[in-house]
Amino acid sequence: MTTTPTPPSDYRLMLPDGWFRVALEPERRERSVDALVKRQFNGTDDVPHLRQLLREEMLERATDAYDAGGVELYLSLQRAGALTIPASLLITLLPWPKSGRAPSSLGELAAGLGGDGRTASLVELAAGRALRLRRDPEAAPAAPPTAEENYALPSVTVDYQLIVPGSDMHLLLTFSTPLVQIAEAMVELFDAVAGSLTWLDGDATHE
Repeated sequence: MTTTPTPPSDYRLMLPDGWFRVALEPERRERSVDALVKRQFNGTDDVPHLRQLLREEMLERATDAYDAGGVELYLSLQRAGALTIPASLLITLLPWPKSGRAPSSLGELAAGLGGDGRTASLVELAAGRALRLRRDPEAAPAAPPTAEENYALPSVTVDYQLIVPGSDMHLLLTFSTPLVQIAEAMVELFDAVAGSLTWLDGDATHE
């Protein structure tokens, strides 16, 4: 008789030193963001407007992530000399669609995602098979944005989507960095972090 595997109780992920975890839960969010702002502006007290701007931006980002199903948000505070290496990781728990024209597998999902700067593939991680989707930015605009335009820096994004064993949920890891000039090195780092993911407890534990 076939038995259904027990869903894992949690997961483990290895991140480089210098990555800061921003708590997304409403009861912990403000305290976590305040700790981030304090760390970023340590020793600098003459730019209160920048401190407030960062605080508001991070609170909005954390709220949006939580509302979309986010469970963890990490920001890179790693430094190379005097510069910070900007990158982020958002971990989201997603229900698998059950109606309409929903794909039946990760492979079917991957088949419809290529093109337009996107590269989709199936990869084997320690935690199981994952759909890997890399999105590269389009070419920079010919002219700088006007004051009325809302322009975000182009970023390289890599998603890893896995089925949570014994459940109808998927875990989505979304890495992003605006350092398009060293995109390959950053993507290698993202691949290494995603490859470290393991499930804890249940029938799917990997140690």
